[in-house]
Order: sequence, then structure tokens, then C-alpha cells
Amino acid sequence: MSKLHIDSITKSFGEKDILKDIYLHLETGEISGLLGKNGCGKSTLFQIIFGTIKGDTQFIKFNNEILRNQSDRRNKIAYLPQNTFPPKNVKIKNLIKLFCSKENVDAISELNLIQPFLNETPKTLSGGELRIIETLLIIYSKAEFILLDEPFHSLSPKIIAELKTIIKQQTENKGFIISDHQYHDVLDISDDIFLLSDGYLRPIEDLKELKRFNYLPKNI
Repeated sequence: MSKLHIDSITKSFGEKDILKDIYLHLETGEISGLLGKNGCGKSTLFQIIFGTIKGDTQFIKFNNEILRNQSDRRNKIAYLPQNTFPPKNVKIKNLIKLFCSKENVDAISELNLIQPFLNETPKTLSGGELRIIETLLIIYSKAEFILLDEPFHSLSPKIIAELKTIIKQQTENKGFIISDHQYHDVLDISDDIFLLSDGYLRPIEDLKELKRFNYLPKNI
């Protein structure tokens, strides 16, 4: 079992404090859901954890190793950003070999979700089809901790259900932090729920708390 310890993360842009003393602890075998309104800082938090941007202050530790640079995260943390990332002209079957661990190449290639696209390239896929591919590439990567930013965006309920099943299966060896505006799906799959609001990360117990912090309308 591996552990990811995230502590003392702060980030400001100009005079606006986006993240205020963020703390989060995750172990392999767990799924943490991250909710929050647009612009609240969820993607910024993911990027700091992944190492593509620096927090004003931050302390991130994988087991007993302090992670200071993005290179320290290699094979430890993988991140699905909201924007598209695979090379446009590389066949999906070759992207699998590039992104995924050797032991996972056959497993991901045999998935019904990806088989129809193995000989396609990202530039030929629709937005939803490409989102499926991107999400699976990150889930089946070598990393033990997976950050998924809007993995269910523009996907059908049937596809979302299949992805949720895959994520649950992969928690045998991995830990996940998932953020998505399809909050029902995040709630359904997560062991713990956190709300990022006014710069603070708040543990959430039920829908009443999401209403109290104005993430959900009072009349839902």
C-alpha cells in the first residue's frame, strides 16, 4: 500500500487567494471525490499535485519521499487534464504502448471501450471518443495515484457506468482523486468527498452540506 500526503498548499494569482492551506491524504485502494464550482481552483490544485505548476507553499510526499519536482512524480502520479494531450497523428494502439505499463497493454487493448479505436488516431475521433481514450490511458498508466479532471465530460451514462466500473477495479493497486461536474457520479464512486470552496478544502458528509456551502441549490 502506497500513500500520498498533500499538505500546506497555498496559491494566489495577483491579490486573489485561490488555495488556502490545502490538506489531503490518499492511499492506494481509495477514491477521493473533489467537487467545486467553475474557477474555484480544482484544476490548479491538480496541477500543483502533479507538478506542472508550483504552489506558493506546498508539501507533497509519496510514502517517505518528498516530491519537489515534476520528475519526482514519474510513475507515481498521473494526471488527466481537461484539455486534450495525446499526439494527434499517433495510432491509439501505439499510444497505449507509450502511456501504459507493459503489464497493462493487453488489458487495456482488450477493453470494449477502446477496441473500436485501436487503429484510429486522435485527430479522427469525436470529442467524447477522445475523452474515453485519454481517460483510459491515464487510468492504465504506470502511476499509483491517478488525478482525473472531468473524466466524464460529454460521455453517455452507459459509458460513464463502464468507466466507473474500470476505476473501481483499478483501485486494487491505485488511488484516485476525481473531479467532475457530474457530481452524482463522483458521489457514487468515491470513498471520501471534498468540496473546494472559498479556497478551503472541506470534507463533506452528505448533500445537505453541499447545499449549505452553496454548491447545490437548496431546493434539490
